Formats: sequence, C-alpha cells, structure tokens
Amino acid sequence: MTDQFLLLKDQVYKTYDQNPFIHLLQIKIVELEEGMAKLTMPIVTKHTNLYNVAHGGALASLADTAMGVACSTTGKKVLTLDMNMNFIRTAKPQEMIIAVGRIIHNGTHTMVAETDIVDDMNKLILKARATFFVVGEFS
Repeated sequence: MTDQFLLLKDQVYKTYDQNPFIHLLQIKIVELEEGMAKLTMPIVTKHTNLYNVAHGGALASLADTAMGVACSTTGKKVLTLDMNMNFIRTAKPQEMIIAVGRIIHNGTHTMVAETDIVDDMNKLILKARATFFVVGEFS
C-alpha cells in the first residue's frame, strides 16, 4: 500500500463518517482496498417495509454507497448514472448485512462497479451493478 493510498483511505473514512445519510442508515465502512469497499448495515425497524424485512430502498442505498466508496478509493469523485439490482432474498431485522463493492471498469469519464450484499451466513441478498460519471478528484 502506497503512502498516497493510505492518505486517500483516511480521507474516504472521514468523508463518509461525516455524511448524515450514512449515519441514518447506520452504514459502516469496515475495509478498503484500491477498487474495493466492504460495508456493513444492520437491519433495524427503520430499515424495514410493511412485511418486516429490509426495505428495497435501504438495500439500494447500501449497494449504491458500497460501489461509490469503491470508486472513491481510486481518487475519483463520482455520481451515479444508472444502477440495476437483482433482489435475491429478504433480509430480516437484526441481521448485520455486508456489502462488497468492486470496480469492474475504471475509465476517465465513467466507472462501472458491482456489489454483492450478503447476510451473516454469507447468503446472497442482492446483486447490483452501476455506472458512475467521474466529476473530479475525491478530496
């Protein structure tokens, strides 16, 4: 790991730690590598729908965040252009779910990333892919 990446990594943690939406959803960054981000989120009552399972919007937010954080590990600031998701199974309350976002295309103007969200038994809950527009340098 280079000194430059270590500084960027520290900045990514600080930036996302100051984001109110990330706090609302209780998302935590637990691991960062260049091109990869691992995040967790508990499924608590405020994250559930009327069927008492994780709301699709909460899962989409976690997926988008995991991919966006993965993009930021390259030093690029991005905005989501497009995202698709396959909901595989439900996430019940009190489960700690894990999202791993990975970059699959690191272009000058666009980036493509994907994420898997799994439960604590490593069962797939959601698979997502998104295209991001590069708007500058992450700082």
